[in-house]
Amino acid sequence: MAVYFSIILVIITVLTGMVWFADKFYLAPQRKLKASFAQLAAKESCAAELTPETLATLSEPSPLVDTAIQIFPVIAFVLILRSFLYEPFQIPSGSMMPTLLDGDFILVNKFNYGLKDPVVRHKFLENGLPEHGDVVVFKYPEDPRVDFIKRVIGLPGDRIIYRNKSLYIKRACQESDTKCPDFEQIQANLVGQYTGPDAESGMNQFESKMFNKSHQILNDAPTLPRVAHYFQQSGTAADEFLVPAKHYFVMGDNRDNSLDGRFWGFVPEDNLVGEAVAIWMSFDFDRNADSFLPQWLPTGVRFDRIGAII
Repeated sequence: MAVYFSIILVIITVLTGMVWFADKFYLAPQRKLKASFAQLAAKESCAAELTPETLATLSEPSPLVDTAIQIFPVIAFVLILRSFLYEPFQIPSGSMMPTLLDGDFILVNKFNYGLKDPVVRHKFLENGLPEHGDVVVFKYPEDPRVDFIKRVIGLPGDRIIYRNKSLYIKRACQESDTKCPDFEQIQANLVGQYTGPDAESGMNQFESKMFNKSHQILNDAPTLPRVAHYFQQSGTAADEFLVPAKHYFVMGDNRDNSLDGRFWGFVPEDNLVGEAVAIWMSFDFDRNADSFLPQWLPTGVRFDRIGAII
């Protein structure tokens, strides 16, 4: 859906832009010339001079042209903002709880990971790449029409182990390293039982410290690891993942309720949309099933979440 919207936005921008340029450099001068000729003709024929209102009418564009002229700057601004700077997204599920909740509306920075054209998504400007702990929006590898949001756990060349609900990362060896890194266990300190929105029995909240970043995660105590359903990669254990070049390994913060890289593999660099950076609006949808109002209508605004940095 987002792809179709981008295409439609580009088409409208191009069409209105063509009308805007045609009016500025051809149609508007022609109208002014026409008004001048009409005024001159009136003087030569000794007729009454044209009133300022009449001259203004002769200089005005048609309603269709005028509409295109008015909306072109607005549409062009929206296209540039949405395609190259920031794009709004809605969180549709609880897979990133407690960091992001169902009903959060977030801003995604599309400049941090390089600029892509809004139609075929070809990168034309390199600017940076994801780091461990970034929250990223990307095209779901198994269905690129769908946008997913998860946290980056593994970079190209990293080895990841998720065993007994503990995370281990062996970072890729760099040329500057005198000794290649070994596996590091990512510390997860128990905060307590999660009691926030959409809490369920047995949800425990942890503070995870991943290298230079900290974030909150949830684990469902009654839920066993689903290793049998993990993505199978030759040359690795069932719960181990080796991140290929130009790919990333991602997981949801709600570890036992997230369809993520453990189950379908890796995110190609080309699928990256941008980095989630802030919550600009958050709605509650806590409506009883027997309510006569539609379920998509919000029941309240979570003002305490607006402006939060992810």
